[in-house]
Amino acid sequence: MAAGDFLSGIEFISPSEFAKKKIQSIQEYSILAAQSVVNLFRQPRYWADVIQQMDLIGFGSLPIVLASVFFTGAALALNSATTLSRFGATTVIGQLVSIGIVRELGPVLAGLVVAGRNSSGMASELGSMIVTEQIDAMRALGTDPMKKLVTPRVVATVVMLFFLTILGDFMGLLGGSIVASILLGMDAHEYWSNAWQTLVFSDVFMGLMKPLVFGFIVATVGCYYGLSTKGGTWSTYS
Repeated sequence: MAAGDFLSGIEFISPSEFAKKKIQSIQEYSILAAQSVVNLFRQPRYWADVIQQMDLIGFGSLPIVLASVFFTGAALALNSATTLSRFGATTVIGQLVSIGIVRELGPVLAGLVVAGRNSSGMASELGSMIVTEQIDAMRALGTDPMKKLVTPRVVATVVMLFFLTILGDFMGLLGGSIVASILLGMDAHEYWSNAWQTLVFSDVFMGLMKPLVFGFIVATVGCYYGLSTKGGTWSTYS
């Protein structure tokens, strides 16, 4: 391939134009995120779509979330035992796993799994509807695509990620408990007692607020990229 042919396929853009496009993208995303919240207070409300998305997002992601957080808790207990045993402090493994899972790792892992499994699915699903002009057909029939497609996905993701994080936190503590009991010879009652007593309100509050924020970001970003899809059936085959 000649250098001229290679360069002809590259689109050069000025820095100012690049900055304008990025600012426009931020503006469009902000409007979409705001509309997804405002639509909660407007009629009609598509509860059937919300429940359907809860089933797809929540129950569909449940095995992966539980497995990932379970093994993370087990690995956290096993790896920390090597260092703590040097100081004779293996009894605090329950505290370490509890704070690490509830405050940080549980919400982050649940958010990552839901983002990888569902956010890309939202983008591809809405993008295919854009390409096949189904969104235009909805507007022609008097249905608001934002209210019908975006808001149910945002609500379902926020609600289900919250409960997925709670279940994931328990599985992470359970994974740490199994490792501490079987491999490290700790008493299970002592582990759970330390894990429970070390948690304070701020730890639980932060651990349960993060999935609400993560769920909102995951859903709105996926919907934004799906609705930002360019092209159509005519441009595809022309």
